[in-house]
Amino acid sequence: MTVLVSVKINDGVVMAADSASSFASGMIYNNSRKIVNVPEGLPVGAMVTGAGGIGNESIETLLKDLRQRFADEGCSYPDWKIDPDSYTIEGIALKIREFLFEEKSVPHGASTWTKLRVCGYSAGRPLAEVWEVSLMGGTCPPAVCIQSEQQFGLRWDGEYEALDRLVFGLGTRFNEMAVKHGLAADQAAELREKLVPDLYELLFVEAMPIQDAIDLARYLAETTIGFIRFSVPRPKTVGGPIEIASITKHEGFRWVQCRSARWDST
Repeated sequence: MTVLVSVKINDGVVMAADSASSFASGMIYNNSRKIVNVPEGLPVGAMVTGAGGIGNESIETLLKDLRQRFADEGCSYPDWKIDPDSYTIEGIALKIREFLFEEKSVPHGASTWTKLRVCGYSAGRPLAEVWEVSLMGGTCPPAVCIQSEQQFGLRWDGEYEALDRLVFGLGTRFNEMAVKHGLAADQAAELREKLVPDLYELLFVEAMPIQDAIDLARYLAETTIGFIRFSVPRPKTVGGPIEIASITKHEGFRWVQCRSARWDST
């Protein structure tokens, strides 16, 4: 598990993630890198929640392998080379799906459960987009756009509970508890649908400066980490240092906070 946060505003998109990764062995490590500038040098980033690797390779290493393929300096994969003047975020998401699922996950038994969020600008476009690729064991649905150029706001994934309560005003188990206390399942769902708009806490405006979006993304990631740390019954599957990157139209992909002292800054 992990926490991924993206904040999309007019000026760009901010990505934030913790550093905890869980593996099939049951081990949890707090030094994983979950945000990668892929393709390198372009205003595009990918971040990951779920399984920390496929087979014997970490998701971070696989994304960097894919980044090299996109650059294709040795012309080994001419069909994969990204044209900086014509690429799209959708096209990159489709390539990520093909590489991680069809080339990597399927040969290892297609047992990987992970989600990748791809954020950034298509070539020549004025506003950012956000797409997701979901590896769900033996299946991998088509890549889906979760925020088009004209859609803005917060998105989080991985560990939902803290931010669901903070923003929606209701925990993830609301329906279950409502049924436990006498409501029918459809009544519980209907009540939740009515309550969320009334309880929703608006934390952003589309015109907010990118630095404030960075501060908001950091706050949301820190809130989830603190919630998991102090929650007595919950597994400690979120934690470690927080990484943050911003992607803007003119500055492109930039690290705001990363483990550069121990890792390279790419």
